[in-house]
Amino acid sequence: MPNQNRKVIENLMSRTKIYIVIIAILLIVLCAYEPKFIVFAIIIFLAIIMYSYQVDKKRKAEISNHIHELIGDVNSAAKNTLINSPFPLVILETDGNIIWKSSKFVDEFNSTDINSYLDEIVKEVKQEIVHSNEEKRSIMKQIKIGKKTYKVLGEYVKSKKGKNNEYMMTLYFIDNTENIELYSKYISSQTCVGIIMVDNYEEIIQRISAEARPQMIASLEKTIYDWAKLTGGLITKTERDTFVYVFERGYLEQIENSKFSILDTIKEIKIEGRQQLTVSIAISEEGESNYAKYKSALSALDIALGRGGDQAVIRENGRYVFYGGRTQEIEKRTKVKARIISQALEELIIASSNVIIMGHTNGDIDSMGSSLGIYRLAKTLNKEANIVDNASGQALTTFMETLTKNEEYKNVIITKAEAIQKTGKETLLIIVDTHKKTYVEVPELLELTSKIVVIDHHRKSTEFIENPTLTFHEVYASSAAELVIEILQYCEKEVKLLEIETEALYAGIMVDTKNFTFKTGVRTFEAAAYLRKCGVDIIKVKKWFQSDLESYNIISEIVRNAEIINGSIGISIYDKQDKDTGVICAKAADELLTISDITASFVIGNLGEKVCISGRSIGDINVQVILEKLRRWRSYYACWSPS
Repeated sequence: MPNQNRKVIENLMSRTKIYIVIIAILLIVLCAYEPKFIVFAIIIFLAIIMYSYQVDKKRKAEISNHIHELIGDVNSAAKNTLINSPFPLVILETDGNIIWKSSKFVDEFNSTDINSYLDEIVKEVKQEIVHSNEEKRSIMKQIKIGKKTYKVLGEYVKSKKGKNNEYMMTLYFIDNTENIELYSKYISSQTCVGIIMVDNYEEIIQRISAEARPQMIASLEKTIYDWAKLTGGLITKTERDTFVYVFERGYLEQIENSKFSILDTIKEIKIEGRQQLTVSIAISEEGESNYAKYKSALSALDIALGRGGDQAVIRENGRYVFYGGRTQEIEKRTKVKARIISQALEELIIASSNVIIMGHTNGDIDSMGSSLGIYRLAKTLNKEANIVDNASGQALTTFMETLTKNEEYKNVIITKAEAIQKTGKETLLIIVDTHKKTYVEVPELLELTSKIVVIDHHRKSTEFIENPTLTFHEVYASSAAELVIEILQYCEKEVKLLEIETEALYAGIMVDTKNFTFKTGVRTFEAAAYLRKCGVDIIKVKKWFQSDLESYNIISEIVRNAEIINGSIGISIYDKQDKDTGVICAKAADELLTISDITASFVIGNLGEKVCISGRSIGDINVQVILEKLRRWRSYYACWSPS
């Protein structure tokens, strides 16, 4: 305040000086014209100076008194406001010493152990001080004390006690409970949109008698409507096998806690024969409008269906959460989709400048066999085509040695650098045996062209390739090779496979079905029969997968060291770093499933900075869901055969 005093006085003196100078100039001009007024002018000027001095002195005293009175009033008001603060207020030091607390603070926290909360705040402030060079910083945090939530505001400054490491804090506790409750109610009242689809509606309708259909449909709809009633939701039937479900977000936790019990309830509906109903459910809370949430739920439903159905998917906070998924995939008997895909793929190949075929990293015989089948289709349509090299593992290495002896394939297999160079905007990129953008052999190719085709049979993950031009994704299929064979069968132009190509396609089916014992349907045998007609040499194929004695002994050792968990889960570890670690772990996991009572197996392999986990299942355990959850916490490469 003394500085402000000085400024006011200096302003007054400046103005007075200007007036005196002006008067002096006027008197000088007057005396220049009339010299006889010189004495009179001097007397007048001196009188004006004396008068100005007296007036300034008096005004200075008046202003100074006024300012001092004002300062006193402000200080008094500030002290009064501080003491009688409407918010709980406390002043303390970073050593925990409380300097002062308001009466409101005492009343508010009289029955609470407030010191423990203050210690926590002091601890956080100390951490901030260590990482900050500023002399003064603000404090803002939210804490819950008892049933109330407080917003703590304030600041801390260096203490004037002479202690270098001590700071003084002033903290206001603002009761934010009502705002928090209102916000919680607002969030809970937001709309969630769900879609419920019966996975195998058409197949069951066709297989049960006309008399049993109305009863089955009535039981199905009653079960779905009764479930929706528990959450006060609105549900409407949009198609014969599809329902749209709208409810408040506050009930979402209740639905999650029940683990979507409706999935099991639906399967309990009795149907003649050995049929079983299953449903897929997709729920989304993301989107500015209900329509946006509906579109988001549709995308989530595609993932649920792509993972085999009989499961629920929730899209929340930018991630997918999965429930269920224990039922074996239902094989689709109709091949209408395969015929449509085949025709569309032919048109895309013809319209492209060239074709690049790519599998997944750590390639296997299914990936390579599928690639060869698509390559033969492209060459039949007179298009330049190349396959990105994805050789991995002993079995595939043996096959690649056989393949490169074929004159036609000497320049077909290209490296990553060559693939990038050959890929342009008009290139058709065909991805086989994977749909994950992080799992393809050369991810950079996805950015170089917008013409992408995906052919895969694995359960869909959240890392799927977005917006491909064409997708043939069927989780019921035994292998990607099976899907490629169906495409070749429906081509308008006859595709004549070479001997090495038929053998590779057959090997892809044989390996993925564990010699036609796992995930094998009617269409799997039809695909194998087609290859048999093409002249496949089955004995030659089996020789590719003969293990050497060293590998067999390693796998036997892994199996011998396995531990059985809960009587049905086999777990083992392969700690040696090897170029074939992934293949060895996969074979060992397969071998564990041959032991009685083991329905799921996991083999963990050492990859140096990462680990690989190979999971297999022939029971109700969904190893994919388990490995997906593990992947959120650790970095590893995982492979699985879903249940």
